[in-house]
Amino acid sequence: MNDSYLYIIIALLPLAACMVVFQVNPYHALVIRGILGAVSAMVYAVLGAPDVALTEALVGTMLAITLYAVAVRSSLVMRLGLVKDEAEDEQHFGQLMDDLRKIFRKRQMRLELVPYPNTQALERALMDREVHATCVRREHADPDQVTGEDEKQFYHTAIRVKRIYEIMQTELTSPATILSYVSTPAEGEKHK
Repeated sequence: MNDSYLYIIIALLPLAACMVVFQVNPYHALVIRGILGAVSAMVYAVLGAPDVALTEALVGTMLAITLYAVAVRSSLVMRLGLVKDEAEDEQHFGQLMDDLRKIFRKRQMRLELVPYPNTQALERALMDREVHATCVRREHADPDQVTGEDEKQFYHTAIRVKRIYEIMQTELTSPATILSYVSTPAEGEKHK
């Protein structure tokens, strides 16, 4: 009997595993992980282990992929807090949000806008780690101190996640906001 098809199927295992490891897009990695599980189940079935093949197909492929998809979907969100109704009809705010979405889309992340009733609630949400960043309209106490450069910056964006701050600092081309990094208390320090 010619077993050459078996060698081809088995050769797909390390190929699919390498593709999973080197995949940048997490959703593509999930699809390839599903293919890896299906190929594994096929190898077990061909080699005479139908119980292991069924277990791999059900648990290793279907259940694992479903759980991974839920985890990936929920972890790739950047929550941006803002004051409700403050920037809805603002042209600069819309452009800023478009720029942010473009930056995070390159990293397979979603931008979720979370409205708060006032700036105090917004600041509390940032310190309590409910949001990753806040974006508020910039208020100037003394109009005489506004320079030509400051007039272009309508918003202040405070970010509590260092990596997100670094990404936005290097890639955000919109002059409509000033970026700042905010250090929040660690979980243990918050409850003291």
